[in-house]
Amino acid sequence: MRHRFMSSAIPEKQSRGLGFAAHPPGLTTLYFTELWERFSYYGMRALLVLFMIAPVEAGVLGFATPNAGSIYGSYAMAVYLLAVPGGFIADRMLGAKRSVLFGGLAIAAGHYALAIPTLSTFYLGLILIALGTGLFKPNISALVGALYSHDDLRRDSGFSLFYMGINIGAFFAPIVTGFLAQSATFKSWLSAAGFDPVNSWHWGFGAAGVGMTISMLLFARKMRELNNPDPVPEAQGPIFKRQTLYIILATGGLLALALLSDVSGFRWLRWLFIIVPLAAVLYGASRPDPDARRLAAVGIFFIAAMIFWAIFEQAATTLALFADQLTRNDVAGFSFPSAWFQSANPIFVILLTPLFAALWLKLGAQQPSAPAKFGLALVFLAGGFLLMIPAANYAAEGRVSPFWLIGLYFLFTVGELLLSPVGLSTMTRIAPARMTGLVLGVWFLAAALGNKLAGDIGGAFTASDPDTLVLSFLAQAGIVAAAAALMFALVPVVKRLSEGDN
Repeated sequence: MRHRFMSSAIPEKQSRGLGFAAHPPGLTTLYFTELWERFSYYGMRALLVLFMIAPVEAGVLGFATPNAGSIYGSYAMAVYLLAVPGGFIADRMLGAKRSVLFGGLAIAAGHYALAIPTLSTFYLGLILIALGTGLFKPNISALVGALYSHDDLRRDSGFSLFYMGINIGAFFAPIVTGFLAQSATFKSWLSAAGFDPVNSWHWGFGAAGVGMTISMLLFARKMRELNNPDPVPEAQGPIFKRQTLYIILATGGLLALALLSDVSGFRWLRWLFIIVPLAAVLYGASRPDPDARRLAAVGIFFIAAMIFWAIFEQAATTLALFADQLTRNDVAGFSFPSAWFQSANPIFVILLTPLFAALWLKLGAQQPSAPAKFGLALVFLAGGFLLMIPAANYAAEGRVSPFWLIGLYFLFTVGELLLSPVGLSTMTRIAPARMTGLVLGVWFLAAALGNKLAGDIGGAFTASDPDTLVLSFLAQAGIVAAAAALMFALVPVVKRLSEGDN
């Protein structure tokens, strides 16, 4: 069989419900594991750039905005880039379940390192989180895919529910960590208790570590009940050693290339982010081998996703700074930390995910194809930045209403639900046999490069020049709209390649 996922699910005739009852029992375990892991990640992400640029006298690093953007972009890139060797390690050495467990423990250790207020533990924490997430992210998605057979129409719905768990964690995380890090109320409590209030940021990072610890306790309790996507093969012999070397060299080379692209005179290297995958697509599409053609389809999804995440992930850079410096952080007289804006996206996901899950179940075989969903996702993303153009103009006169950002996050969320859970589902469906972990790693590589670009774009943010912001938002909306048009044009091609057809 080309696809190795065997269904552990209840018969399809029993799966007419819209909630967890319609899905295999293991989905609940994976749902809550990912919920708490995302609580830790988004709790830290909400603070990271703001923490780096806050003045030294406030107890933080005092980095310049371009430096903070570059560090964030490099860190976020590494988080997702390391998913490639993480998928390989799971496929060939540890298996998906142990990879998730070991990765989660490393993530928890990283957050606890960030809770210690020194520069060295700051960088140590980022490294541990990046390494741990590389093991965790592709493999928990592979475990979800293993719950369903190849042709199970519940697959997209199940991934949508799984994605809702992600966003429940993402919703509460900025609220908790933002309160601990930025709230004057919590700072006064720290002072009254005899703690230094300038270290409030590190209490926020520590809370993220607690979330990750809870995640691993839940997973360890139920991991034996989950299906492995595939038995771990014997990892011996020269072929394995060569493959290991290739993966290490490729990952290290990509990381070095991305970092070098930050250096003046080498910024042209960023064009390779598009040129190399495009060349791989053309090569795979020209081959008669069905697996090569499926990988060509993966490459097209990869390029679309990279563009999507380069815009979307500015939530932690451009949009976080816009919220902090140009947006009123109050509603009806109630003031709140600027980090709370980052809870808007996940709350919309929580509200809209059941609607999307029900829609895909209702439409069944009549639902839009995966490439068409990707095209629609890019359309909504472009709409979000078009909405910010008048907001940037109004910012010249003072802080703008918070509802501009809330409107953007709504449009971004619709796009996200059309791309991210669908992308995960599609990768597990079209991946060639015994390459699921690696293909999911490649999927997260798109997010890696997108995050790197998002950090670089965010580093150019300036609150003092609204005209520059307008031009930036307009240019990015135009690029995404062009990508959407191209994706719609390629729908029949991508569908053929996904099935391995000529």
